[in-house]
Amino acid sequence: MLWIAAASGNVFAYVWAKEVPRHLSGSELAKALCPRGRGLGLDGLFVLQPWTEGEPWEMDHWEPDGSRTFCSNGTRAAVSLLPAGVQGDLEARVSGELVRLCVGADIVGLQLAEGAEHRIQSMLLPLELPHAFGWTGTPHLVVEVPDVDRVNLAEFAPPLRRHPDLSEGANVSIIQITGLGHARIRSWERGVEGETLCCGQGCGVAGAWLAQRTGTTAWEFQPAGEDPVQVSLEGLVEGRWSGLWLAGPVRRIGTFEPDPILVHSP
Repeated sequence: MLWIAAASGNVFAYVWAKEVPRHLSGSELAKALCPRGRGLGLDGLFVLQPWTEGEPWEMDHWEPDGSRTFCSNGTRAAVSLLPAGVQGDLEARVSGELVRLCVGADIVGLQLAEGAEHRIQSMLLPLELPHAFGWTGTPHLVVEVPDVDRVNLAEFAPPLRRHPDLSEGANVSIIQITGLGHARIRSWERGVEGETLCCGQGCGVAGAWLAQRTGTTAWEFQPAGEDPVQVSLEGLVEGRWSGLWLAGPVRRIGTFEPDPILVHSP
């Protein structure tokens, strides 16, 4: 049985590790269940270990193409599966990345990982538009445009997503500043290989970059999905951030029993 939950427009499937079919890996299960058209059209699959209070919650996230990555929105949405009444701070280790969560009654915040490699970098890609690169455990390219609605993201993003100067490729987000501390954002994500309703880490990188440029350390991003994403930053030194949080509501949608043909043994 799968649990389905969402955060900021992204919808994910969750399965407890003991319930993963023995003949399938997490990667194979994600490739069977997530893709649009022949699967459920999900943004990713999480394999969850049991949660123990006071210890980091272990989980792995798999993209629809079967790659293992860190995912911020999916990690936040996973909180909706915890027992009722769980609130406050807790830690999770997601695909090897240790992150901090803050669970409120209606909103779940996530502090992005920190370290020497977790930073904003200026890029010199062949673009006339302002842009920057950030590493959050996954690579992100953020580009400022005059109007996000006027960009054909399906044409604009793929050449950048696989640009030869980006050794691991990148998620590509375009942003439009609409006011002090407010911006719109659209994202094209690797693994999904398409536009998603939100990329939480893309919002985080965009918020850190805009803070670096403007001095405003709190930003609200309106993605293509319904719920805005709040981003706040405590510090930024030579591009390395500290206290970089993103937050927003999460929703537990329900459960799903996949048809055996979707998870049949090869």
